[in-house]
Amino acid sequence: MSNILSIQGTIRPAEAADFETVRQITRTTIEAVYPQYYPAGAVAFFLAHHNDAAIRNDILENRVFLYISDDGQAAGTVTVHDNDIGRLFVLPGFQGRGFGKALLDFAENCVSERFSEIFLDASWPAKGLYLKRGYQPESYHVIETENGDFLCFDTMKKQIL
Repeated sequence: MSNILSIQGTIRPAEAADFETVRQITRTTIEAVYPQYYPAGAVAFFLAHHNDAAIRNDILENRVFLYISDDGQAAGTVTVHDNDIGRLFVLPGFQGRGFGKALLDFAENCVSERFSEIFLDASWPAKGLYLKRGYQPESYHVIETENGDFLCFDTMKKQIL
């Protein structure tokens, strides 16, 4: 896939050398945002789920993309695997400036090249955004995590027209 230019930067495929950047965006965003919505055990689950091996594997499989701002800073990341969008994170300092929308637009475009529907797992912080974008809850999940905490999320689906 070629690079996609946006108003504020470029979305490009992540390379092996970008592992630490993708890891840092993922961990920093989870650690800054998720404790406002989830108990400690659920936050720890998210961090373990988005572990180094998973990130490395997705990069090697050409599934990970980085948003690089006009000033050269890595602002966010998204992972696209077949018709599933995952690991969509924007660093807290870049949130509210359209980076997440641009990453989601990009990911949806990637999926629409081969599929007629998109699936994603929606965390509580992102669920409102996905609803506004036309995603509908497909199923609801509850996972018991450390200390008897629970992680609740929806799997959502969007039909591509």
